[in-house]
Amino acid sequence: MPSVAQWAGTPSVKGSSESMRMVLLTASLIGLQITWNVEMTYCTPYLLELGLTKSRISLVWIAGPLSGLIMQPVVGVIADRSTSRYGRRRPFMVSCAILTSLFLLLLGWTKEVVAWFATDKDTIKNATIVLAIFSIYGIDFAINAVQGSCRGLIVDTLPIPKQQAGSSWASRMVAVGSLIGYGIGALKLDTVFGTLLGDTQFKQLVVVAAFSLCLAVGITSWAVTERVLIGHDGEEQLSASRVLIDLAKSTFDLPATIKLICHVQFWAWIGWFPFLFYSTTWVGETYLRYDAPAAVKESDDMTGQVGRIGSLALIGFSIVTFIMSVLLPFMVKSPEGEEPPFTARPPAKLATLVEKAGKFKPTLLTAWAISHGVFAAAMCLAPFVQSLRSATLIIGICGISWAISCWAPFAFLGVEINRLSSTPSYVPLGRNSIELDGPSTLHLQQPDSEQQSTGEGSGKYLGIMNVYTTLPQFVGTGISFVVFSLLEPGKSPELSDAPEHEHHSTEGVNAISVCLFIGAMCAVVAGFTTAKLGRIAKY
Repeated sequence: MPSVAQWAGTPSVKGSSESMRMVLLTASLIGLQITWNVEMTYCTPYLLELGLTKSRISLVWIAGPLSGLIMQPVVGVIADRSTSRYGRRRPFMVSCAILTSLFLLLLGWTKEVVAWFATDKDTIKNATIVLAIFSIYGIDFAINAVQGSCRGLIVDTLPIPKQQAGSSWASRMVAVGSLIGYGIGALKLDTVFGTLLGDTQFKQLVVVAAFSLCLAVGITSWAVTERVLIGHDGEEQLSASRVLIDLAKSTFDLPATIKLICHVQFWAWIGWFPFLFYSTTWVGETYLRYDAPAAVKESDDMTGQVGRIGSLALIGFSIVTFIMSVLLPFMVKSPEGEEPPFTARPPAKLATLVEKAGKFKPTLLTAWAISHGVFAAAMCLAPFVQSLRSATLIIGICGISWAISCWAPFAFLGVEINRLSSTPSYVPLGRNSIELDGPSTLHLQQPDSEQQSTGEGSGKYLGIMNVYTTLPQFVGTGISFVVFSLLEPGKSPELSDAPEHEHHSTEGVNAISVCLFIGAMCAVVAGFTTAKLGRIAKY
């Protein structure tokens, strides 16, 4: 006999308009993305400066997929069954955001912390590397719990007709976070803060990221009211073994459509992994090898120098992502066939144009497939780039694909999660909330087989999709390890202060660009898999 879920209250979001409610619901993703940007922009050059080779750094980045593989599904299942009076997602969001911030600060001050306990130069150098790697692992494990909870909160709160809108707004917030993160990273922060937040660019950035994450998560947690799970009648108490068994069973027994969505993510993320983790370093190295004057190469803060150059290129990427995340929803048909999701109608100046273009709108699925092709075409050019301008251009083009990649999979998954459940009646968005039909104190009882359409199992399915997002990162790590070991086995001549005979050669093709090219081939496979999803799901 299926267990019966008992609920109290209805989900709601503060705000006087639908747009404001969507902003508050997804605001946490701004801080989340700023944190990811700081890590992905500065950690690779920071580790190169500490003396690690690229091949070893590729192994360090196993932290990302490993943490995603473990934290998001496990936290998702635990949160799904949490009976906290504060809701199922927000307690995890807040506590893990604070933990992430602490690890960020530890990463920024690894040298100073190690200096408290050691005096020998070699010991300090080796211990600093170990502590930096430990901090990166801590950040990745904690922030994956935050990310899973933020995404789950969106699915839980919104009814089916608003799932694509929520995913689209999430894509906007990711773009805003990227724009802010890369924009801050491109500034010389010592001219803004002096030494108030630290004596290096990297230290100042981790402080900004920690503050931004806590502020953004705090805003969403304040604005959203979750319905509270009272309990499950007839269900055994949650245990570690039950969580793992439930995850394993669900992963191997996914509905066909959700499985295909996950397969698309798998192939797409083999391509996105080297882009997200190495593109900043690639742009910085391209600049230093082909365009930089001699004076720049003698900088005392090469990590900051490479980070700023890379961030400038990725500002263009973020601007394109943001523009596309705003425009595409007016230009693409929803999976459910609704009207454009953000507002009741497009701006008056665009109304006529949108109406005429409506007959030729592609579906969101078609746009997703095209985005894989755009990304693949851009990354195929990477090995041939020999100027900062060219590198910046192809990085910017990828913003088109990233806007859809941050939107489409979550929109389709949100629809599928809620299709699995029975659909109670919904009312239009009220003045002050996004909520289910019924009084706020109503106790809802629903069998597990007929979950409420606010996504009782959203944490589990989002966690499983994250498994398919993180597994390719292991593949990407293996690819990059082999490529770096063959093409650039020594230490960085641009960043490391190691003797010259320990440096790798800068002649020939850049190793990171080869990784980007291989990722492009996998993006092509993702495009064909997306087309197969369309034939089965008929979106």
